[in-house]
Amino acid sequence: MKRIVVTLFSLTLALALSASPAFAQAAPAAAPAPGDVRGEAWRNFDSAASKVLRLAEAIPAEKYTWRPGEGVRSVSEVLLHATNGNFNYSSRMGATRPENIDFQNLEKSTTDKTMIIDLLKRSIETVKSTFESADPDKTRQAGNRQMTYREVMFQACAHAHEHLGQLIAYARVNGIVPPWTEETQQRQQQAPPKKQP
Repeated sequence: MKRIVVTLFSLTLALALSASPAFAQAAPAAAPAPGDVRGEAWRNFDSAASKVLRLAEAIPAEKYTWRPGEGVRSVSEVLLHATNGNFNYSSRMGATRPENIDFQNLEKSTTDKTMIIDLLKRSIETVKSTFESADPDKTRQAGNRQMTYREVMFQACAHAHEHLGQLIAYARVNGIVPPWTEETQQRQQQAPPKKQP
């Protein structure tokens, strides 16, 4: 009996040690699955960028020149600013910017809805392919410091969310319900009424 208890204790101790952080650090680490940080960054970016695109499609062409006040970006300028940002953040991680675009003057280059949506889609695809291939731990010079590609990914996500919020406000002021809100409202209206207890 004593021998069984000692054996069980030894096995329990061995299992506990193998699960401990100190032991785990000594063992060779498995390579992380591809797309962990990159995949998380892409999902975060895409949750905003896809809504920006849907708003671009939902806002009527005649509203693309609307702006909330003098000196503030118009709808088209916000969309082109977001587009420019997408290409810019991608280029910071090694992607090549399209040569046929004047990035210096992109925001004021057009108010054509079809052209803007096309550029926005291209910029989103560029971010996606860049996130898929970028090494998050790689660094680049940013002013007087080194910045990881991971930080650039965070910046791209924050930028997309910032201008999504701006475009939601623009849409609401112009009486446009964001498409995803409209879909939720329609589902709620079509749902059968809840039974009272």
